[in-house]
Amino acid sequence: MENTNLLLTYLSVLLVLLSIAAFFVVRQVLKTRRIEGTLSRLQAKLTKEKGTAQEYYELGSLLLDKKLYTQAALYLQQALKQLDQGEGENAALVYNALGYAYFAQEQYDLAIRNYKEALKVAPDYVTALNNLGHSYERKQLMTQALETYESALALEPTNPTAKRRAESLKKRLVTSGDKS
Repeated sequence: MENTNLLLTYLSVLLVLLSIAAFFVVRQVLKTRRIEGTLSRLQAKLTKEKGTAQEYYELGSLLLDKKLYTQAALYLQQALKQLDQGEGENAALVYNALGYAYFAQEQYDLAIRNYKEALKVAPDYVTALNNLGHSYERKQLMTQALETYESALALEPTNPTAKRRAESLKKRLVTSGDKS
């Protein structure tokens, strides 16, 4: 009798675990299908007709997620062309995304230029500051990177990315300063 109860308990636990796993798999499949549907709908529409800045941005963002950086950059540039003058906050998002597309292709100068454009439009955009700092690091411009992370921390003192990167850079700059 005890073995039967133990076996039923194990089977119940196994069934619950399998149900949970099935739920997450089905949820991921539905999410992927929705994203792919949006991607193909936007691509089809934008190849036939001129779209809105939001549509170009959305398509560019989806392509960034799929790591298709060159294509993403093209659509993000189109989004910038479609933006009205009064859409500063949206422009900052697009410039930041475009900067990321260039960063991912190791085109750091273009990335830096776009992150700076985002910051012209929205000077308190901490994500763009973090991205700019990371680009400076990749170009071995450690002093500019540290200054950029410190600017981010001035705006958002608890920002984990800026905090971690600034501390790391300070250590590296002190270490390299000791060797000279």
